[in-house]
Amino acid sequence: MTPIIELPMVDNESIRHQAEIVPLPDHLADSERKTLYEKAKRLLKEHDAVLVAHYYTDADLQRLADETGGYVSDSLDMARFSHEHPASTLLVAGVRFMGETAKILNPEKRVLMPTLQAECSLDLGCPAEAFSRFCDTHPERTVVVYANTSAEVKARADWVVTSSIAADVVAHLHAQGKKILWAPDKYLGDYVRKVTGADMLLWQGSCVVHEQFKARALAELKASHPQAAILVHPESPADVIAQADVVGSTTALINAAQRLPNPEFIVATDNGIFYKMQQAAPHKHFIEAPNAGIGATCHSCGHCPWMAMNSLTTLIDALENGNHEIHVDEQIRQRAMISVQRMLDFAAQRKKPVLGHGNA
Repeated sequence: MTPIIELPMVDNESIRHQAEIVPLPDHLADSERKTLYEKAKRLLKEHDAVLVAHYYTDADLQRLADETGGYVSDSLDMARFSHEHPASTLLVAGVRFMGETAKILNPEKRVLMPTLQAECSLDLGCPAEAFSRFCDTHPERTVVVYANTSAEVKARADWVVTSSIAADVVAHLHAQGKKILWAPDKYLGDYVRKVTGADMLLWQGSCVVHEQFKARALAELKASHPQAAILVHPESPADVIAQADVVGSTTALINAAQRLPNPEFIVATDNGIFYKMQQAAPHKHFIEAPNAGIGATCHSCGHCPWMAMNSLTTLIDALENGNHEIHVDEQIRQRAMISVQRMLDFAAQRKKPVLGHGNA
């Protein structure tokens, strides 16, 4: 008889409600934005700080990182760049777990964020104590957690992965005969399970942005744009992933937009990625995948409301006043460093371009 496995209960509706009430940043006039932008450039230099920004942050911050010797990328490359850069201060524009990852890797550096209130629904949906109890219930499984988790959860894990190498890491472990306990994103976990064939027990978290993409509306949009390729992040529901021409991390989707011949792309991920996509393929047209309809309750489903909290104003406050500094308990940091370093070592050993998984 197959044993009954009790899956964790995650209050995704409550987390989605938290996303709905996140305050949006103030709108800036062009003249004010220019003044703040120049001030931010000056402060980065004065404080020996480097800006590391995620693809989902505001275009002003991505441009600022590019123009000041910083970096814009996905969470894996953000971690690698932060670890290798000599600056004494890391300014991480993204959500809290990204700042914590930078501190895990760089305990000797000061790590600031434009705001410490920028959360992640996956992180919020995987509290460390509940997750640890779940792991204790299944000691025979290798614990693999997505980077979108707290330092405490990473400290409990055997491996940390990002979407760019999740399938490769799990395939590697599966080849060794290991069973996996996966957290927190159930959609990414289900996708990795299908790709690798691994035995995976999934935590039931989800992303408030990607969960809202609608399969039926996507099919209708594709019918009206027959030449468009569909690019999907694997945090999306299975019926959305099933329609994709390419499934992959943010970097993989940008690479696909650049290399595929299609004149148009329907993109199922946070619309902050369009800034870099348009740079990579300036003559192509990018369309947001649909997220309206039954169940789309989030007021900002096409763009993470917590990512939107990163702004020039909050960035300047962090640099001028030393606000929003990331601290990680040293014992937790040392334990988390083991699983994070495994991810970096694995990625370095592979040394291959991340192109995503095509269904076409």
